[in-house]
Amino acid sequence: MTSLAVPEHPWLLPGALVVPAERDRAHPRRTARDWIVDSLAFLIGLLWVLFATADGLSPAPEAAIPLPHDWMVGVDALIGLVCCGLLWLRRRWPLGLALATLPLNLFSMAAAIPLLIIYFTVVVHRRTAVTIAVTGAGLLTNLVFSWARPDPKMPYWATVLWGVVITFAVLAWGMFVRARRQLIVSLRDRAERAEAEQQLRVAQARQLERTRIAREMHDVLAHRISLLSLHAGALEFRPDAPSDEVARAAGVIRGSAHAALQDLREVIGVLRADGASDAPEPPQPTLADVPALIAESRAAGVRVNVTDTVAAPETVPAALGRAAYRIVQEGLTNARKHATGAAVTVDVAGGSGTGLTVAISNRWPVGTPVGGELPGAGTGLVGITERVTLAGGRLAYGRDDAGDFRLAAWLPWPA
Repeated sequence: MTSLAVPEHPWLLPGALVVPAERDRAHPRRTARDWIVDSLAFLIGLLWVLFATADGLSPAPEAAIPLPHDWMVGVDALIGLVCCGLLWLRRRWPLGLALATLPLNLFSMAAAIPLLIIYFTVVVHRRTAVTIAVTGAGLLTNLVFSWARPDPKMPYWATVLWGVVITFAVLAWGMFVRARRQLIVSLRDRAERAEAEQQLRVAQARQLERTRIAREMHDVLAHRISLLSLHAGALEFRPDAPSDEVARAAGVIRGSAHAALQDLREVIGVLRADGASDAPEPPQPTLADVPALIAESRAAGVRVNVTDTVAAPETVPAALGRAAYRIVQEGLTNARKHATGAAVTVDVAGGSGTGLTVAISNRWPVGTPVGGELPGAGTGLVGITERVTLAGGRLAYGRDDAGDFRLAAWLPWPA
């Protein structure tokens, strides 16, 4: 007969049986639905008071549950009207009203329906233990009521049984309503948690992607800056070089510096991005871009010998090709940093089903490079190792039997 709005607090536990009461105390203002339900409950209680009063004043005593004195009918009607008025307060103090009006169950017929509505509110609002206690007290008063106001058409125990049936029917209805509301609160809480977890996963994915892009830019910047240092060192070593060579070296320096600044802007943009931008990610290099990388190094004066025996290079997966490109880039960068002037050999071989092998080797440096070694973060090989490990491959680097420095990786290439 009565219903309350579902609480809108996601922090409330779904299993807390006092959720509606806590909601009512925190938000005493009724909603439009609450006003409709309360008005309906008041109207039903009022109609019952009128019916019980008219029945008590009926000239046919066999049709009524008699009272010892006629003036008691008016008093009972007044009690019923007061209980109807208390229905407007039952949302705020359901248990208090139930305990305060419990003695009325001993004799009042006009207040029966309002008291049942208050009892129903207690069942919906309060814990099971409190509900059972109130139910037990109500059943005891039912024994007294059936004796104080016997029904002329039914024996005593039949009247008691009817009271028990009505009480348990209201109890079952109220517990059903409470369980349904708890289920709704639980489902809403789960939905909010799922949404929050989804947002967290998206944020973590964005952060991982930004970290990956920053690592990619680290490799690119290291490559660009090594080219800058190489040409600047050549100009410093040969200040009397012909003007055309100086101009060519200056052009390479300018182009490399421009490219490095552009890459640096991308890194700063990635680190400052809040993840909400929908700008497309720039195309990532693949195995097809390795020749351009070799040509760039050759233009910088590095002697590079390439052996490429990859079968059907156009079928190389994008992720595999990107990893191979980064390995070659790191090998060339290390050669320019630590073995200036040494020839570099690049071997790329493999095919579908056998895997892709990438090897870069150069002569072990002798002495100190002109202008000193280029500074580095020391994380290039660490990043390559992580990349190869994540791809399920193998990586080895160091001095080989011939005394050369060799960086070799094997990457799986599914058939």
